[in-house]
Amino acid sequence: MKKLSVLRRRGASLLQKDSPQTLASALPTRRGYRDESFGFRKPREYVFPDYTQTQLDNRAQNAPLLRYVDSMRTHGHRAARIDPWTSFIEKRVGEAGEGEEWWTLRQISKHLRKVYVGNIAYEYMHSPSKTERLWFSHLLESQSLPKPEDAPLVSIDPEKKRRIHGLLARSEVFDNFLQLKFPNLKRYGLEGGESMLPALDSLFSAASQAGVQHIVLAMPHRGRLNLLTDTLGYSPAALFHKIKGGYEIPEELGAEGDVLSHLVSSPSLSYPGATHPVKVSLLPNPSHLGKTRAKQYALLKTSPEDCKLGDRVMCVQIHGDASFTGQGVVMESLGLSNLPHFTSGGSVHLVVDNNIGYTTPASNARSSLYCSDVGKMINAPVLHVNGDHPEDVAKAMDIAFRYRNYFRKDIIVDLLVYRRWGHNELDLPGITSPLMYEKIAARKSVPQLYEQKLIAEDILTPEAISSVRGSYKTHLEAELAKVPSYFPFASMLEEQWNGMVWPASVEAEHDPVTGVDREILERVGKASVTVPEGFEIHSKLHRHVKNRLQSIESGKGLDFATAEALAFGSVMLEGTDVRISGQDVGRGTFSHRHAMLVNQQTEGVIVPLNDELKADGKLELANSSLSEMAVLGFEYGASWERPNLLPIWEAQFGDFFNGAQVIIDTFITSAETKWLKQSGIVMMLPHGLDGAGPEHSSSRIERMLQLTNDRYDVVSEPTNINIHVAFPTTPAQYFHLLRRQIRRNYRKPLVLAGPKGLLRLSAASSSMSDIESGTRFKPVLADPLSDKAKAKRVVMLSGKVYYELIKERQTRDLNDAVAFIRIEELAPFPFKQLEEALALYPNADEFVWLQEEPRNQGAYSHVAGRIGSVLEKMGLWRVKGLVYMGRKESPLPAPGVGKLYQAQQRNVLEAPFIGL
Repeated sequence: MKKLSVLRRRGASLLQKDSPQTLASALPTRRGYRDESFGFRKPREYVFPDYTQTQLDNRAQNAPLLRYVDSMRTHGHRAARIDPWTSFIEKRVGEAGEGEEWWTLRQISKHLRKVYVGNIAYEYMHSPSKTERLWFSHLLESQSLPKPEDAPLVSIDPEKKRRIHGLLARSEVFDNFLQLKFPNLKRYGLEGGESMLPALDSLFSAASQAGVQHIVLAMPHRGRLNLLTDTLGYSPAALFHKIKGGYEIPEELGAEGDVLSHLVSSPSLSYPGATHPVKVSLLPNPSHLGKTRAKQYALLKTSPEDCKLGDRVMCVQIHGDASFTGQGVVMESLGLSNLPHFTSGGSVHLVVDNNIGYTTPASNARSSLYCSDVGKMINAPVLHVNGDHPEDVAKAMDIAFRYRNYFRKDIIVDLLVYRRWGHNELDLPGITSPLMYEKIAARKSVPQLYEQKLIAEDILTPEAISSVRGSYKTHLEAELAKVPSYFPFASMLEEQWNGMVWPASVEAEHDPVTGVDREILERVGKASVTVPEGFEIHSKLHRHVKNRLQSIESGKGLDFATAEALAFGSVMLEGTDVRISGQDVGRGTFSHRHAMLVNQQTEGVIVPLNDELKADGKLELANSSLSEMAVLGFEYGASWERPNLLPIWEAQFGDFFNGAQVIIDTFITSAETKWLKQSGIVMMLPHGLDGAGPEHSSSRIERMLQLTNDRYDVVSEPTNINIHVAFPTTPAQYFHLLRRQIRRNYRKPLVLAGPKGLLRLSAASSSMSDIESGTRFKPVLADPLSDKAKAKRVVMLSGKVYYELIKERQTRDLNDAVAFIRIEELAPFPFKQLEEALALYPNADEFVWLQEEPRNQGAYSHVAGRIGSVLEKMGLWRVKGLVYMGRKESPLPAPGVGKLYQAQQRNVLEAPFIGL
């Protein structure tokens, strides 16, 4: 009796805590370098207290009961009342048989059913961590947390109930108000899913009381306006102004804005029991993880050693059920969640689960029982909760935060709700789901059902309910009346962006000096290859160290990797952090970078620039998972948060960006004109035809150029270009481009068609004099012919083909007959600099654009008209116009047949010299 009583009160006592041996063997297939370089943070660890011997004996003596309890914990979610429509097939689980201890077993069964078969269902038994399973069972079955200092679980007292009611009622009033005033508006209201608001309110309250100071919130369109105008304090007058066609940002900035469902707000919210307000930053679109991580590092660099990742900043992501199951970025992002250079200390995922996507029912939208099952790839626990019961929703969110705060891992709350009006208010969902929407039309709303409950409990009176609804409607009417006098304002240069300027302003410094004193360059260069005594590097790296030191000492022969190290180290000494992420960035895809060194005896890792320079800025080498979209999105989010960071994403090969095209289109190339969001992100895309075949040759530079808003001719007004696209052919140019990203007083994305074959080409080396004080990036490089007046043909081009052409020209002894002008920056197009370069060849009468890419690819379509406008202005336009030389049109960037590639490349190299 006593032992069973213990089991009844503490069902958790049936599990044991992790032992070191268990932890070591839990993930036997994972291994890694002993890498604790900058950016690596040890995760917060918690181990549940061990059992007493009495409790362990109890487990052994009551093994059948243990199996029954585990069955309830594992399968109780199948019988829980979590779906407003009971569309799941409910099953009876954990039925207890009769026996001589029937009465005791019955009490235990009743207790477990109350916990596991209610309006909240729990999935946590799939976790490989016994500590986590034990933590959940202890919390759920004893309703207490193991640490004495922990705040008690949320209590739904009368005051809390009135707060929940206010959120629900105001949401319904808001939706009804918009429907009345703007009946043709697609507002993506929250009707049917109003419990999302008390869910977030409960989460924000728990986080604030635990010391979290900043929450980064990402969400889709459904319910966004409800959340904005209520919890997040967005001005209804501003919203109505936007609905009526007005700007949400100052018109004079020249930006074009975005749709209603991407509006943002960043208020500071105060909750009872919290020592500090919590700032909640709602993002225009879910670029959430990188921004969270960057905010954390901004705090961690100035915080005590005992400050752990996730203590002060938390990421909250809201999803729809269809997107959570169907979008690959969800899986990719989850895959980053526990990686050492990407974890943000645990995200709380709230899935607003309509059990339908647009008009597609769940049976056609996913292969799994729950939309949340994708989260099991990282063993995330899942709480399913019935949206018709807002008090249980608040409890579920409180538990979710407690888990996240203990273990600093992701957790998912699956909020099962419905959509009263379909995908949007102009939809006719009854066409495809007639039975469901017949039921929806007949039922009372979630706020009304909750009001009935509170009236029955004597918490609220009908008069009090009418007062809540009436006062909010009056408030909305007053805000609507303010629209004629409303003027938008911008806050894009506040807080950490203070000191930056708007790129289109007269204060913007577009072309700063980026050279560095030689003494600093030498210091950085030597530090970049300094190997500590007793640290054994790979035998083949001794030559790498020797060559770099020789080039630093001589001031000549600087290769691309050396120039990059000099750029990184010099900005680090100026206080700027550098973060480069991608697959194999520490070593470099082409085994050229070696910014991190691995001890061949211990696999210990060092980053010489960090260890030797002792600079305020640090270099973070984030070797990433095999993901493009999530990783690029992560780095882009970081660039929003930290203008003093040089963030670089390096694709393994240039065309790998294809997997991240949505990030490029939706964020990188358009965020400034939609949301006034600047970014200094650098996309490094290795580019160049070298016989590698169709999929490893091209960075599809034509796509990047098509995405720019570059002006088309020399006579047009210069534009505030959205991204820079460059194709540097020397290490010095690469050095200046990297430093320019930081030296400017504003931020712009930079797309670099990076080097491959040029990395070790001696002809493509630079000298110290090219990067010393007083030097800067040159958008155009003229051909240093000895007698420029002899040049009859001028060939303009970009990229590594220049060096092949120079070699061919020397072979043919035509050194002065043809001039090669390199256009190093393709966007913004360098009209002025090209005109100055062309003027150096006064007797040239034939002008050519040459590229090794097919004619329908590469830069040709971007540069042809722009070069033509320069030639026309200079009076150099001839009957032939601009001549194209290069490969013919092709559906492939490069052929896969070696002989065909060689023949095509030979034709490209011979073309400029025909007829001379």
